[in-house]
Amino acid sequence: MTLPLKVGLVGARRAVSTCRGFGACPETVVHAVCDLDEAAVNAAADRYGIPERFTRYEDMLDSGIDIAVIGTPMQFHARMSVAALERDIHVLCEVTAAVSLEECGQLVRAQRRSKAAYMMAENYCYMQPVVLVREMVRQGLFGQVYFGEGEYTHELEGLHFTATGAPTWRHTWQVGRRGCTYPTHSLGPLLEWFDDRVESVTCLGSGRHTPPERRMDDVTVMLCRLSHGQLVSIRNDMISKRPHIMTYYSIQGTKGCYEASRGTGAPHKVWLEGQCDGPEAWRPLSEFEEHLPEFWRNPPEEAVKAGHGGGDYFVVRDFVDAALGQRPAPIDVYRALDYTVPGLVSEESIERGGVSVAVPDFRAWDGVAPLKAL
Repeated sequence: MTLPLKVGLVGARRAVSTCRGFGACPETVVHAVCDLDEAAVNAAADRYGIPERFTRYEDMLDSGIDIAVIGTPMQFHARMSVAALERDIHVLCEVTAAVSLEECGQLVRAQRRSKAAYMMAENYCYMQPVVLVREMVRQGLFGQVYFGEGEYTHELEGLHFTATGAPTWRHTWQVGRRGCTYPTHSLGPLLEWFDDRVESVTCLGSGRHTPPERRMDDVTVMLCRLSHGQLVSIRNDMISKRPHIMTYYSIQGTKGCYEASRGTGAPHKVWLEGQCDGPEAWRPLSEFEEHLPEFWRNPPEEAVKAGHGGGDYFVVRDFVDAALGQRPAPIDVYRALDYTVPGLVSEESIERGGVSVAVPDFRAWDGVAPLKAL
């Protein structure tokens, strides 16, 4: 392995968000950028000093890069990941991992045959409140946790159509289908807190009330039964007219609970049995920061400056360690599918009136049997 590893970015507008993170890793250098839009390529390359420019993805893959960062629309994620893995190029891919169970199978086959590392860039799992609650769960402060909530309430009408009124990829792949089509920002952190995977889902929708109508319900709720019996509720809402709440999570255990802020400056808050009694029972989550791991208590300057609450730095650092063979990727192909597949299965559940549908575990797949048999 020759250092620094050469990084190629595909999807110039989103993939460049990782430039600061890779720039903070002495083992890597951002070497190439690719996009169908040549103007976007040139703008990104000029801004970040990237030497190689491409408008064809395969040309970038064959140019000698070691890492592909995939920041394209979600319907291209799986096929672009497969193309890189087949060349033994490490992959850091934006969410979601795939848009069909068939693509999930293709991704698993490619990873099993490849010498390269794959990681999904679910940066919400790396935000400070998420990391702090995870550590508190692991230390048993909430007791036995049995229920959680996650919400992605982000009105995105401005991104569903171009300036000329033409539908964008989001109109087709995010709100052009029924079900929980974009679950990973909400589900990923909860699965890390529970240290589990989803076994079955039930999905229902509110119907359509907000013009212009899309195929997706205005509000979709996906109830997830985890493999150890816990219950998780995921709300997916990219249509309703309301202010954006970047993240909302809650968790309930036998000895305590946590609720994220719902905006207007309200703090994230915690109640713990024996520690939060009295008229002001809730305590701010910030009062428990001694439970943060060392890397978050004293974050490097690069993490503080990075986007998504530091998530855009730490996800890159973990991925680079995986590419160097120093540790497994925390969100490897199977964990990426733990976050992604429940949403794909929810599309069947909602079309069947909310029946419970099993969620396949690709760890158990032999790579040959029909996916429905999982």
